[in-house]
Amino acid sequence: MKLTHRFSPQTTSRLRTVGFLAAAVAISSIRGFAQAFDSTDLKTGISNSLAVIMMFGFVLGIAAVIAGGFAIRRGDVDQGKMSIIGGAIIAAAPAVIFAFFQIFGIEDNSSVAIGAF
Repeated sequence: MKLTHRFSPQTTSRLRTVGFLAAAVAISSIRGFAQAFDSTDLKTGISNSLAVIMMFGFVLGIAAVIAGGFAIRRGDVDQGKMSIIGGAIIAAAPAVIFAFFQIFGIEDNSSVAIGAF
């Protein structure tokens, strides 16, 4: 039993276009594979990502301290104290970690320098 299936001229034209586009993308991406991997680029990318995360953490920590102050003001002292302590820990975490890197002498492995101690 022989199956013969013929594509319509419109389908053949579309398949030819899709094949051409796939070949063009494959050929243009070859240069990306030829470039050597550099660990400095990876470390820079991770460092920049951590810097953004630290900035958001600092802002959220400050917001938690302010919310704790408002909680104390309305009479919820226990929740306010916990919020202030938690916010201070969140906001100061980058400085504490950087200090540990300095103390143990591994400042070269620190992802983000936050200042001189």
